[in-house]
Amino acid sequence: MSRLKIEGVARVFPGVRKGPPTQALQPTDLEVADNDFIAILGPSGCGKSTLLRIVAGLDQPSAGRVLLDGEPITSPGPDRGMVFQSYTLFPWLSVRDNIAFGLRERGVPEAEQEAVVRRYVERTGLEGFENHYPRMLSGGMQQRTALARALANDPAILLLDEPFGALDNQTRALMQELLLGIWEADRKTVLFVTHDIDEAIFMANRVAVMSARPGRIKTELRIELPHPRHYRMKTTPEFAAYKARLTEEIREESIRAATMQP
Repeated sequence: MSRLKIEGVARVFPGVRKGPPTQALQPTDLEVADNDFIAILGPSGCGKSTLLRIVAGLDQPSAGRVLLDGEPITSPGPDRGMVFQSYTLFPWLSVRDNIAFGLRERGVPEAEQEAVVRRYVERTGLEGFENHYPRMLSGGMQQRTALARALANDPAILLLDEPFGALDNQTRALMQELLLGIWEADRKTVLFVTHDIDEAIFMANRVAVMSARPGRIKTELRIELPHPRHYRMKTTPEFAAYKARLTEEIREESIRAATMQP
């Protein structure tokens, strides 16, 4: 049974200064099963972040609908945890208080808040930084905190919009392994937007490839690589075969995107 259903979702943005409207998404369909880890891959500007924002309830489709556990999504909610590429922590709150923010807003008792915060501080390697403020943290530490904050609310689905895109290669690789380890332990349903082919293959059990704008899901590829996954897997012939196929898919769409009129 699908946990998330995207049914005919399209998005058209109004024109600027009486200009023509921009179609960001063609009618798009996608089903996400419980415990799925799906990566959405596509060329820049294809609408993958727009689609994720619609699932998050931060934007509304021009047509179609999104259902989570059979209920239509019309606004943001605690059943969806969102992690953005940009650092979105509250700068006036410590690591501990950032992680506890959603719990506090929901009126969770303080003792339970503390237990949940302690659990995710440990799981994301933030021990010793609980009382630090975001300005005192590296980019990787800030994204660890953002991930812990999203997971602390125990959402039905975790939404990630290129969360490691601003990190250096070494930190990015470590964050990939951290998130994948959490998913392998908890089997949280995940929808992960990325433009990085290696990242998509390494993280996901299914990759959805989007076309050039106006975007639509043109290909779905199941990643049949065993778990637990280790970074050395990226050097295997099986990984290389997936990469060759997806590289060709993305190259084709990137060429189309580069030759399209604005």
